[in-house]
Amino acid sequence: MSNEGSVKLESKLAREITGDVFFDAFNRGRYATDASFYQILPLGVVVPRTVDEALRTLAIAADEGRIVTPRGGGTSQCGQTVNEGIVIDFSKHLNRILSLDVANRTCVVEPGIVLDDLNRQLKKHGLWFPVDVSTASRATIGGMAGNNSCGGRSLRYGTMRDNTLSMDAALADGTRLHFGEVPRDLAQVNSSKSGLDLFRDMLDLGEREAGEIAERFPKVQRRVGGYNLDALVPRNAPNNLAHLLVGSEGTLAFTTQVELKLWPVIRNKVLGVCHFGSFYEAMDAAQHLVKLRPIAVELVDRTMIALGREIAMFQPIISTAVRGDPDAVLIVEFAEEDQAENLRRLKQLGELMGDLGFGWDQPQRKWGGVVEISEPALQAGIADFRAAGLNVMMSMKQEGKPVSFVEDCAVPLPHLADYTERLNAIFAKHGTRGTMYAHASEGCLHVRPVLNLKLEKDVKAMRAIAEETFEMVREYKGSHSGEHGDGLVRSEFHETMFGSRIVADFREVKHRFDPDNLLNPGKIVDPPKMDDRSLFRYPPDYRITEFKTALDWSAYPGAGGGFQGAVEMCNNNGACRKLEGGVMCPSYRATRNEKDVTRGRANTLRLAISGQLGPDALASDEMMDTLKLCVSCKACRHECPTGVDMAKMKIEVLAARAARHGLSLRDRLVGYLPRYAGLASRFAPLANWRNRSPMLRALFEKFAGISAQRALPAFRRDVFGPDAETFGPVDGREVVLFADTFNRAYERENLDAALRVLVEGGYRVHVPKPTDRGRPLCCGRTFLSAGLVDQARSELDRLVATYAPFAARGVPIVGLEPSCLLTLRDELLSLRADNDAKSVSAHALLFEEFLVREAEAGRLKLPLGSIAEKALVHGHCHQKSFGAFKPVEKILRLIPELNVEIIESSCCGMAGAFGYGADTYQASIDMAELSLLPAVRGADAAVLIVADGTSCRHQIKDGTKRAALHVAQVLAMSLDSARTHSPPSPITKEQTDG
Repeated sequence: MSNEGSVKLESKLAREITGDVFFDAFNRGRYATDASFYQILPLGVVVPRTVDEALRTLAIAADEGRIVTPRGGGTSQCGQTVNEGIVIDFSKHLNRILSLDVANRTCVVEPGIVLDDLNRQLKKHGLWFPVDVSTASRATIGGMAGNNSCGGRSLRYGTMRDNTLSMDAALADGTRLHFGEVPRDLAQVNSSKSGLDLFRDMLDLGEREAGEIAERFPKVQRRVGGYNLDALVPRNAPNNLAHLLVGSEGTLAFTTQVELKLWPVIRNKVLGVCHFGSFYEAMDAAQHLVKLRPIAVELVDRTMIALGREIAMFQPIISTAVRGDPDAVLIVEFAEEDQAENLRRLKQLGELMGDLGFGWDQPQRKWGGVVEISEPALQAGIADFRAAGLNVMMSMKQEGKPVSFVEDCAVPLPHLADYTERLNAIFAKHGTRGTMYAHASEGCLHVRPVLNLKLEKDVKAMRAIAEETFEMVREYKGSHSGEHGDGLVRSEFHETMFGSRIVADFREVKHRFDPDNLLNPGKIVDPPKMDDRSLFRYPPDYRITEFKTALDWSAYPGAGGGFQGAVEMCNNNGACRKLEGGVMCPSYRATRNEKDVTRGRANTLRLAISGQLGPDALASDEMMDTLKLCVSCKACRHECPTGVDMAKMKIEVLAARAARHGLSLRDRLVGYLPRYAGLASRFAPLANWRNRSPMLRALFEKFAGISAQRALPAFRRDVFGPDAETFGPVDGREVVLFADTFNRAYERENLDAALRVLVEGGYRVHVPKPTDRGRPLCCGRTFLSAGLVDQARSELDRLVATYAPFAARGVPIVGLEPSCLLTLRDELLSLRADNDAKSVSAHALLFEEFLVREAEAGRLKLPLGSIAEKALVHGHCHQKSFGAFKPVEKILRLIPELNVEIIESSCCGMAGAFGYGADTYQASIDMAELSLLPAVRGADAAVLIVADGTSCRHQIKDGTKRAALHVAQVLAMSLDSARTHSPPSPITKEQTDG
């Protein structure tokens, strides 16, 4: 389409659609990829608010002869959701449960509802939808129907097709039809004449081709390739025509609602982690283990275990569940209603392993046994690890990555061991190796050879591996597509799998539904070659010119000192789109915009540095808009299994922008705070005048971009600055107290409390003055938030010079503000790689981490008294990112009679200066209102509100008028209580104002 035609189409859509309409390069680029290795730039993107708007978009596009591709979470691994026409994103608005029949265990939903969200709403009724795909936190029901998803428990519950009762959908010409169960004669089917004609044609095709279908369709449950013509044959009467749409990948009709079959929730379960010293023996054992009727048998191979051990969030799980050094484990799950029955089968599992010749004392080939897991939290952790399998595999920090193309072939279980052995031989023949995990109970493994698709030789190897593997699958009478559908990667091979006659039937079905080929063409029918590199995310002309970066990215390959490799770690699987649990990604949770999720930002960065968004895109206004709502919470650093650290990447963008465009007044006010804080404190009443003056608030908003709705933290004259540098007993264990800028200038009572707690605990506390005897020490955090990397490095140089002598003799460096202290564990090492910096980083601990370590070593001697019945605790994002939040809970539990309750919250939304921005204020409030502020408002007045982060405390105060305390203050109160043996004094006005 010409540029003029594109503008005309955009204008028409914008006039008639109240949802978002995007035709700009940045937004189109964000929708050009899914979780596959393909990239196709769409003409435009529409995010409709209603089903009627989605259908209006379809009609407008059809009038212009433009193709349409429906999209949910964009997690397809085979390229189903990328195309060159109009992409319609259902996930933001079309995500409701339309009806629920608890008695009959059915519901009707819009296609954009996410599986986890659906199951959260069903749980209170004792029901769930059990097609439990590993991408459940972001996979939509519409997308799952399009791909005929299966999930890990299909052995018990079946596939998406087995659990879909009916679908409402529109044809490309706008005809709306109900697809459900019908008799062969279509008697009493309530539909239009055109609908009845279509249904009759499909049933006739099924009758005509019944013999060929029986001959050519693989006899395995995990067969999701092509169209489900077997749903049309007479032997399946009455026929469910919705099952023809399931697995059709948006190529036949435009789904508007789906009726689902529901099941009772699993109430009891146990896991047996079967260990094997030989991968072959594990695969051979699967056929025997399923005879115990588990609901799942999932494979985790040596590679996945090794990678998981390098990922912080999975280390505790693996260390508990995995014994020794197995070549593979099979996770066998029993989930009968009667827990005694589950335990009986778990015992039988151990006996069966023994009968098969496995034992902990056997030689390598028969080494193995069962680790029994009955504790729910550990079961959940194992499930999370298995569900993250794809991302764990993709966490390799190298150019070659495990590639999905023979991903989900399914073979009968008796052949699984031979199949995998021969498959490894194929990989070795072509100079690579593969990773394998997932559904051993179904003979359907997630198999990915490691390839670098930027290299022509590896693309040729991919082609050869695909052809040889699919030939072997046919030999075993298996299916070349056992999960995740066909898309661009497998559709080409339907001819050899099903034969030319069945493929002709596929074409007939497609043409009968969509004669003008407007609905997601190129999938299932008439696809391009799977190795057409012009459709790849990394096409032959993909280049990134060398460029200078501000931080150290040397752990990764590629240009920009490795920045390219870090950005390309994002595989688009979309774990950052989860709506509950953990922290990632708070801005997406508030807006539901692809622009505001880690994946969308990473895609934009990749397109920018590779020149696909024009010159200087990295420092452009559009890039800043892409990153505007990134609160640098660092959740992605911890929760993205591939380790995409968007907070660190944002620093690079801010540095590039500062170098090209200079600093705004707001950047200067925020960045240089540590250097003027001392002066401002001396003139505190004047510095704080802005908070009391509506006119100054308005001027600050106009000229500095600081929201008039926010009161800035109040400077105080009595800043923390003790005359002495050492406190506590001379013979006490040494510790350095890091007095950060925020607590020093605004809330010194926290530092006073921490100093008192440490001294009364018997520690020799150092508060050293800078070696240059200049201004107080600073971690450089505020400078980094403005992209002023050199200034941040300068501040850290002063800090390292001061603290290195202490670190050299093993003295812990303890801080109160998570964002400041943890800068020493993170960004410091991206700015300096010398031994002094490494030593300071290694000895940096948060206040609670230090106290818990001392308590666990039996060295903490604090006389603590009761102060309240309950404490409600909010964790700082950086604490959670670095696994440093658990110590907060542990240390508070040392206080007698204190019930500690954790708020299940994402980012508080304040995030340093973010919540003060005029352009980000509302987003800040929206993030806080997701869970944090409602939880605090719902707490009784006697409940202590605890939050270590300066920003978090201010957000809580602004949003609820409740004072939140740092743990150091809570411990000091407990010391007072122990001393007086009476209830603590009420919180003073000064504390509340603080």
